[in-house]
Amino acid sequence: MENLNADSKAKALKAQGTLNPKPQKVADELFQKHDFFDSRDFVQVKYEMLRRVKKEEWTVTQASKAFGFSRPSFYKTQNAFDQEGLLGLLPRRRGPKAAHKLSDDVMKFAEQVLSKDDSIRARNLVQIIENRFGLRIHPRSIERALVRKKKKRKNHYGK
Repeated sequence: MENLNADSKAKALKAQGTLNPKPQKVADELFQKHDFFDSRDFVQVKYEMLRRVKKEEWTVTQASKAFGFSRPSFYKTQNAFDQEGLLGLLPRRRGPKAAHKLSDDVMKFAEQVLSKDDSIRARNLVQIIENRFGLRIHPRSIERALVRKKKKRKNHYGK
């Protein structure tokens, strides 16, 4: 039964994006000796690492090594925690957060062009946008952005 619970917890951690990618690197004795401490739980590992330094006066080097982090990662984690509390310990999505080139102005322009002539394809729209805004955009990026915009409109109006 314990193994079944372990599997379901691992699935839940993975679904939340908080599954530690390297639980085997956590060498801290609490995680080795007590069931409460789970080296697969990335948030718990980070919090415990910070707590050891703050409350138990471990050095950053000691804590980083015991919890499987580099010193720069420790400082990044500490800064995130200081700024945001526990939410700062949650993993962040990497890469661009939005289509930064395809701003609202660019998308409005693209929609205007398409409303006048819906036979225009993305590869042609790329050139039109580049001429107007000086932006180089991949045709697939435009296609995806238009689909997203169409889905938002559909969800907004409930159709």
